[in-house]
Amino acid sequence: MQFGIQLNPVASGLDDVRALARQADAAGLDLLGVQDHPYAADLADTFALIATVLAETERIRVFPDVASLPMRGPAMVGKQAATLDLLSGGRFELALGAGAFWPAIEAMGGPVRTTRQALAALAEAIEIIRAMWRPGETVRVEGEYYTVKGVHAGPAPAHPVGVWLGSVGPRALALTGRVADGWAAPIPHYLNYEKWPEAQRIITDAAIEAGRDPATITRISQLVGHITDTPTGPPALTGETPIHADATTWARVLAGLATDGGFDSFVYWPEQADGRQLRLWTDEVVPATRELLA
Repeated sequence: MQFGIQLNPVASGLDDVRALARQADAAGLDLLGVQDHPYAADLADTFALIATVLAETERIRVFPDVASLPMRGPAMVGKQAATLDLLSGGRFELALGAGAFWPAIEAMGGPVRTTRQALAALAEAIEIIRAMWRPGETVRVEGEYYTVKGVHAGPAPAHPVGVWLGSVGPRALALTGRVADGWAAPIPHYLNYEKWPEAQRIITDAAIEAGRDPATITRISQLVGHITDTPTGPPALTGETPIHADATTWARVLAGLATDGGFDSFVYWPEQADGRQLRLWTDEVVPATRELLA
């Protein structure tokens, strides 16, 4: 099991984000996700912040949650990912999104794509990104949306960087099963709790059809909420309702999602990201969950 936290790169609070990242690292968390909405005026650049966080931590693995592909060329994404992984000794993972908020993307100079176009572009991008990690090859990909014409691949990352997709719809979920290393399940606001079982089934079926072992695909549940001080009853996992519960109840929710929901990783999206919420997660929720699953 893996446990992590998500942080928002608010430009006015970058020192706080960096401090929380160091706290998460010291507490032994596995993962740190950083949101990526480059068209938002109040948010800093995710990749620059990730580079800083990786330089200031020692163990935790960091990933964009999830990187907006339409705002970046895939060959450069591959180069950035490999470099961050080398600089950190193998602690960078790459989570990608096909695109959302198209008016904002267009306003910043990016393309506007239909769902079909966005998924086709994502598949092309993954091929290019992975090819860029194979030194000694000459990368030639003639795609409808992305083309590279003979670029020399390299450098290779320090470890096999995971390509995780923040998939929502059936076609995107099937693409995850066919080609991705993991599913960074969107928060319930974008994919309600009730849709998670079917999403898992689509990923698994697509993996089997592609001749892959579904168990090799990382399944990351991302949960929004607040850890309370007072005991609560079990939350109703319906719609997009955030989880407001005490640490013991949180642990039971996570254990249930692991045993019955097929998830092997959990990333907490605190409604109030501060040191105390992080301590409750690392010192109470995570150990209690591990104990239940043991």
